[in-house]
This record gives sequence, C-alpha cells and structure tokens, in this order.
Amino acid sequence: MDKSGAVQVIIALIPIVGIVMGSIVVFFYLLWDHKRKTLLIEAGLYSRPTFDLLSFSLLAGILLLSVGSALTVVFAVALGLGIGLLGGIIPLALGIGLLVYYAMKHSDRKL
Repeated sequence: MDKSGAVQVIIALIPIVGIVMGSIVVFFYLLWDHKRKTLLIEAGLYSRPTFDLLSFSLLAGILLLSVGSALTVVFAVALGLGIGLLGGIIPLALGIGLLVYYAMKHSDRKL
C-alpha cells in the first residue's frame, strides 16, 4: 500500500472511531445515571425533576422562529420559490406554532 492509500484508510477510520467512542461515553453516562437514580430511590431521596413546558416552548419557539426566518430568506434569495424553500419554512412554522402555544397557555395562566 502506498502512502496515499494508508492516509485514506486512516481518514476513513477517524469518524468510525469517533462514533464508537461517543457511543461508549453515552452508554456509560446512561448506565451511571440509572444506578445513581436507583440508589437515590432506595434511600428515599429521589424527587422527580420538573419540566417547565411553557419556558421550553418559549425558548424553542424563539430559536426556531429566528433560524427558520433566516433560512427562509437565504433559500428564497438563493433558490427562488421552490421545494428547497421548505428547509426554512418548516422550522419557521414550528417556531410560530410553539410561540402560539406559549401565548395561549400564558394567557390561560393569568385568568
């Protein structure tokens, strides 16, 4: 094998090794987190984490709206009106939907 062939093999192995190592890290994180929760439950110290759906929908809605707006403008300028524009319209619509949900639930809380 010449040097260029060896370099191509090494370059091809780098993402594979990265994916395998990342998978191992995620596996051990999930395993140790499960063991920690199990020990906390046995000791009677575990409390369920709370998830604030309203704050999440506001944050995700703002982020998706801004990303979707930028992508829609860029795709409209670069590609014109076509199927490629969906790459920006989809996150834009999701962002708008999440912000509408936030507005509806936020107004219900005040009543």
